[in-house]
Amino acid sequence: MSKIIMTVDDSASIRQMVSFTLKQAGYEVLEAVDGKDALGKLDGAGVNMVLTDLNMPNMDGIELIRSIRANPASKFIPIVLLTTESQADKKQEGKAAGATGWIVKPFKPDQLLAVVKKVLG
Repeated sequence: MSKIIMTVDDSASIRQMVSFTLKQAGYEVLEAVDGKDALGKLDGAGVNMVLTDLNMPNMDGIELIRSIRANPASKFIPIVLLTTESQADKKQEGKAAGATGWIVKPFKPDQLLAVVKKVLG
């Protein structure tokens, strides 16, 4: 059975690019438009990993990570931030919230897949 990865981004083009890259590599992909949407879809979906943007309306990536980590059913799911932000303080904030890793946009498909494979083992 293939691993399920949720991609959370308010940009449709980024979701499409991430989704296409992951599907080509044999992963199943669930898409969400922001943190609230992601939390609603996460429940019982059997998601193996979450890739989330940092800056989104309704609920940003940091809030989403905190919410996922606060839920016993999902607190061990690896979460990687996929964002244009690269400042050390933002990375620290992500890490403190419980992010597993960080990828800076724009990303190369190979780079994304390398991180996914490393995180999912």
